[in-house]
Amino acid sequence: MKILAVCIGNAERLPGKSYKTGINKHPLRGGVLVDAEGLVGDAICNRKHHGGVDQAVYLEGSLTLDWWSKQLGHPLEPGTFGENLVVSGLDNREVAVGDRFVASDIELEVTAARIPCATFAARMGDPQFVKRYTEVARPGVYCRVIRSGTVTAGESIELRSFSGARVMLPEMMATFGRRLSVDDRTRYLAAPIHYKLRRALEEEA
Repeated sequence: MKILAVCIGNAERLPGKSYKTGINKHPLRGGVLVDAEGLVGDAICNRKHHGGVDQAVYLEGSLTLDWWSKQLGHPLEPGTFGENLVVSGLDNREVAVGDRFVASDIELEVTAARIPCATFAARMGDPQFVKRYTEVARPGVYCRVIRSGTVTAGESIELRSFSGARVMLPEMMATFGRRLSVDDRTRYLAAPIHYKLRRALEEEA
């Protein structure tokens, strides 16, 4: 696998919106520093729902983006979905919480599935896109930063599978906002899930 693109965004307003967002990402040449909060220079405008240590880097697989390109009828430029990294040969459906992406200088750990929002729909110019994105169950990948460093488009990256309880990202998306069974809650809590979800599940127990 390789990192096909490294993308960051600036704070700007989408058409018809009063607030600013950093969802419009664009690819950069050269190395970009990644710290515990994500890619340095990347705008995170709504920190209640975006960013933070367990949502520091957002990643998309090239196979998933290729699939979307066919569905939408046009190529998707890197950063279209608001992703920071595009990884070659990766299908998002095959990623689980706890899996790690390891490059020469950085290491990322998967924490959560991307849950689409109204800003994403506005970015895509389709008010039904949240429903459409959810129904196809190919969610993007949120990661925490295990090892900080510099990331560069074109470098190799390895996917290392989590050896513990498997919580696949499509399942995480499907169960978002729903009460889990005791067995499923136990399995989720055994994986390194996003701290907000962990707190919610522990309060349910």
